[in-house]
Amino acid sequence: MAMNTSAEAPVPVGEVSRLIGGWIDRLGAVWVEGQITQLSRRPGAGVVFLTLRDPSHDISIGVTCYRQVFDAVADVVGEGARVVVHAKPEWYAPRGQLSLRAAEIRPVGVGELLARLEMLKKALTAEGLFAAARKKPLPFLPQLIGLVCGRASAAERDVLENARRRWPAVRFEVRNVPVQGVHAVPQVVQAVKELDAIEEVDVIIVARGGGSVEDLLPFSDEQLVRAVAGCRTPVVSAIGHEPDNPLLDHVADLRASTPTDAAKKVVPDVGEELERVRMLRDRARRCVDGLVAREERGLAQALARPAMEDPHRMVDERADHVAALVDRSRRTLGHLLDRADSELTHTHARVVALSPAATLRRGYAVLQKGDGHVVRHPEDVGPGEALRARVADGEFTVRVDG
Repeated sequence: MAMNTSAEAPVPVGEVSRLIGGWIDRLGAVWVEGQITQLSRRPGAGVVFLTLRDPSHDISIGVTCYRQVFDAVADVVGEGARVVVHAKPEWYAPRGQLSLRAAEIRPVGVGELLARLEMLKKALTAEGLFAAARKKPLPFLPQLIGLVCGRASAAERDVLENARRRWPAVRFEVRNVPVQGVHAVPQVVQAVKELDAIEEVDVIIVARGGGSVEDLLPFSDEQLVRAVAGCRTPVVSAIGHEPDNPLLDHVADLRASTPTDAAKKVVPDVGEELERVRMLRDRARRCVDGLVAREERGLAQALARPAMEDPHRMVDERADHVAALVDRSRRTLGHLLDRADSELTHTHARVVALSPAATLRRGYAVLQKGDGHVVRHPEDVGPGEALRARVADGEFTVRVDG
């Protein structure tokens, strides 16, 4: 429960230390995994002092154990070894210091480490961190390359020398960090993040020479894998030699078998590129020359044709034919017009012969009532009704007597 304190009623340091010790005592014994960074075996002392560090974080804690506990694993455990410790947390009240009292120490074997890495690999694969779809392409010619490697290491020398031999103008932003041991993971992660934050960096190479499985463990750390997965800049993994395969190889955008291979894959060879440009230029010249030669041959063949040598010849040959066609069309049109005139004359004569006017000229008359209706029957008119009589040369009025 929280303590009730105030500025007027403070708690003494000794009481606070005592309370903390009580809380820690209730924790009980725990199994702790870490890496031994400091080991002190004082001659004649019955207690061994060591420091246990989390390889993925900048956190460590002191461990003490009886000499016989450590002697049981002294042949296989030393500084840098990964161990699992069964210990009880202890609080040293006079100095306010937390430590672990180890009752058993077990080394973590290579087989167990590989089994854990395989489990981590499956978990990260299920998350999609190793998917090919998320990998970014490398630029053809990076202007600034970020390099994470050990200080004055062979890996750094191989990358720099081979890259500058291939393209002398290439520039590097180098971050020298520990590449093995307890400080490797946090410093490599920090270096990768620093380079990723630089806008001018086009690609990042993480390089290290060969080593044992334990030496390459930092490059299979989950924290480093997730940091590389979150980079916006393409990352190239160049760890160890061809058989080595840390988890960084799977999450990186490109895997190189060695640091030298990384330089060859990231930086193009200026000599090869110049030769490729020369070959493309020669190919383009041959294509243009072939096209021009083909068009010249086609033009020469076209000019050799009779129509091109004497263009008016075709017109002269067709002139008589055109004149004959014109005469033929005129005769045909004349015949058509004469036939149409004759047919029109005959039709006019038949129309005149059959017209009502011609009938009237023969002495006939047409009687119409006042409303214009033609009288066709004697019963259509009545006595005294006025009718209009129409003859060939005019009309007059008549009246019905009976």
